[in-house]
Amino acid sequence: MNEKQHTIKAPVTVSGIGLHTGVMANMTFLPAPTNHGYKFQRIDLPGQPIVDADVDNVVDLSRGTTIEKNGARINTVEHTLAALVGMQIDNVLIQLDGPEPPIMDGSSIDFVTAFQEVGLEEQNALRNYFEIPQGIFYKDSEREVEMAALPLDDYRLTVMVDYQSPVLGSQHASITDINQFPTEIASCRTFCFLHELETLYKQNLIKGGDLNNAIVVVDRVVTEEELENLATLLRKPKVEVKKEGILNNVDLRYKNEPARHKLLDLIGDLALIGRPLKGQILAARPGHAANVGFAKKIKKVMQDAAIQNVPIYDPKKESVMDINKIVQTLPHRFPFVLIDKIIYLDGNTVIGVKNVTMNEPQFQGHFPGNPVYPGVYQIESMAQTGGILVLSTVPDPENYWTYFLGVDKCRFRRKVIPGDTIIFKCWLLAPIKRGIAKMQGQAFVNGKMVMEAEMSASIVRKDNV
Repeated sequence: MNEKQHTIKAPVTVSGIGLHTGVMANMTFLPAPTNHGYKFQRIDLPGQPIVDADVDNVVDLSRGTTIEKNGARINTVEHTLAALVGMQIDNVLIQLDGPEPPIMDGSSIDFVTAFQEVGLEEQNALRNYFEIPQGIFYKDSEREVEMAALPLDDYRLTVMVDYQSPVLGSQHASITDINQFPTEIASCRTFCFLHELETLYKQNLIKGGDLNNAIVVVDRVVTEEELENLATLLRKPKVEVKKEGILNNVDLRYKNEPARHKLLDLIGDLALIGRPLKGQILAARPGHAANVGFAKKIKKVMQDAAIQNVPIYDPKKESVMDINKIVQTLPHRFPFVLIDKIIYLDGNTVIGVKNVTMNEPQFQGHFPGNPVYPGVYQIESMAQTGGILVLSTVPDPENYWTYFLGVDKCRFRRKVIPGDTIIFKCWLLAPIKRGIAKMQGQAFVNGKMVMEAEMSASIVRKDNV
């Protein structure tokens, strides 16, 4: 799995008809900055409103996942989102001139091919994984759905479907490495049962349905008259039923293609959690309603974990900024460079690391024989971490000074000694206005808070000083 965030190198467009709305649409994927995530934009509507791909924006689950925000609705987003997750793309703006992404052939393969053609671009930020901390379970007894997310330092999914159908029977599909998605899952098409087609059509769904963009499963004896009615309904040539119970217009790409497509849908729906996942996902008889209910449950656990505000530091992972990049950004120099690396940085939050060592000059005079890292140094270390966040908001940070303006509500909770590694986390309390930033800061050692404070700082262009 990629540790760095990625976007696409250039815009790319796919065009086609929407499965349920039957409306032609052009969908253009645009590169986006770090921590942007997935956002849809309805460029055909006044004001060109943007809809975040977020589980809280789901408004309809009839035969697909539909999201809506700011008066803009996007139907059937799951195949598009699955392709983005499967290609490990983190940041993209998806512009649509219609209400629904093109269904293409009923799978994600055309989207994957488009991304492969333009290529991916690595970005200077680590992926903000949500690692499943403990078992998370979802159950819908009425539909006999059971789902589980278990801790794992990877992303693996297993799906079981059982339609009590003599044709499909029970099927399983698994993916043990997300890198398998483009070749093993992306080309698996959506499917429905023949007896559902007329009902769906009368429900004002599948207006863009075509016998070329779905697998139609025939699980009972069908008369010639029914096949003729189907041809008339869909305005397509009459088809026949093959002995294995699939209409003769398509051949299955895999024996378990329906189960693989359910896995594709699950990947797409879980993308609505808003962060890439690390965990083992097990799903029995999943569907869009269950997927979204499960995603909401995972997101709640994620939000509860975020409230605890304890950042995780893994020294094996590559940093966002090493000491060389830090001194290129901050004006401080020896012996007053008080942070060693930045491990997370976005438009609102920064996390920095300070390794406290006995070799630092302050310990010569600060409690000889009982070395304690001074509280004022902790505040300055936190301020320098916050300075990185403030300077990241301008394109040329080397041309700016940051000045510490004030500190409020400062509390020292535990002493810090040589050998400790302090993790500083700072986030903006409000947008930066007129060069003034106000931040909340926290410091942790071994997962326990040692200090917290509110800080304010100003950012000033050097030629204005």
